[in-house]
Amino acid sequence: MIEEVNSNQLEQERALLIGVYGAETYRWQAEDYIDELELLATTAGAISVDKILQNRLHPDPTSYVGKGKLQELKAIVGELNIDALIFDDDLTPTQVRNIEKSTKAKVLDRSGLILDIFASRAKTAAAKTQVELAQLQYLLPRLTRFWTHLSRQKGGIGTKGPGETQIETDRRLIGRRISVLKEKLEKLDTQRSTQRKGRDEMTRISLVGYTNAGKSTLMNTLTETKVLAEDKLFATLDSTVRRLELGNHSVLLSDTVGFIRKLPHNLIESFKSTLDEVRESDILLHVVDASSNSIEEYIEVVDRTLDEIGIRGKKKVLLFNKIDRIDPEALTDLKRNYPDALFVSAVRGIGLNKIKQKLEELIEEDYVDFEYRIPMAHYKAAAFLHKVAVIKKEQFESDEVILTGTVSRADQRKVELMLDELKETVNS
Repeated sequence: MIEEVNSNQLEQERALLIGVYGAETYRWQAEDYIDELELLATTAGAISVDKILQNRLHPDPTSYVGKGKLQELKAIVGELNIDALIFDDDLTPTQVRNIEKSTKAKVLDRSGLILDIFASRAKTAAAKTQVELAQLQYLLPRLTRFWTHLSRQKGGIGTKGPGETQIETDRRLIGRRISVLKEKLEKLDTQRSTQRKGRDEMTRISLVGYTNAGKSTLMNTLTETKVLAEDKLFATLDSTVRRLELGNHSVLLSDTVGFIRKLPHNLIESFKSTLDEVRESDILLHVVDASSNSIEEYIEVVDRTLDEIGIRGKKKVLLFNKIDRIDPEALTDLKRNYPDALFVSAVRGIGLNKIKQKLEELIEEDYVDFEYRIPMAHYKAAAFLHKVAVIKKEQFESDEVILTGTVSRADQRKVELMLDELKETVNS
């Protein structure tokens, strides 16, 4: 009897994953990295057939793995019917060319794989434009004619978006397309800036963290909305903004793209417009997967990426999510090592009130008490205060309104500037 095979399985490429350790990386770290690479490959739609770790001081400049290991890879490709070799580091164009020539298999490095995932996940015009720009910038020095047969047969990972036409596209056309995409992104940036200006009067809070830390689930739970939340890497590419009520304050909470170790530089550059949502936030909620074995490294990756894109000196709350997945002893250790952090479970709804309480405290730090006497003829300032401040008392006396309450320092400056302009108008 012939066993029926799912058509999706036929389309999935069989991948062999390769990593190198020894100079600056321990074996246990390399094992962790290649496990993450396997998750990336699965997210991209490949089947991970096997994983190989090589111990060498430095990658070989011509083949990454050296002549002996390259021959071994060639044999494995034939024995296991491998479609693609995926390396955990970035490869040079020379290394890619030599490995492809020897093994007759498609070769992808970590950056190419991540870009491929972004291409499949991009839904909005902004995300698609940003991903295409990053892909073309990555592709430009790597143009090769080797894998036309693979792309024509079944596409697969590494061939989405502009990758599908790389054989027909020369460097001049790619350069022209890059210019067009940059212009398009500038226009999209202007549109986004206009949209953000309309929200300047509200405190803005951004969720940041390593990919798959549970940011989208946390946003859904806090705001009682339904943002896409999957147990996959890079489920969120575009920033999603929702309103959140915190006591006397209405704030805007945004969910952003997750970070990852060795995130391609071109991707960071092209996604700067999306990350502007983070850059212009007042408070950052740094979400960490409490069940991870690489907590310290994940925190460092996020902090380093934030620094790379110029985000420094903001109020930040470290928040450990998924505490329902760890035992009490591990939780006790985390609390001892990170005494100022919050510990929650977005799925179970544990610790959410503490998040709201902490955010309220941080917002209140920027608020000051006020009492203004505003002429009724100049009610514009009073209307603005009603919109942005917490009004505790309102009195009307003849031709004046007396307002008492609390307001953020930034909005206080706007009010006082407004009142100064009114005085000048009256005096003139």
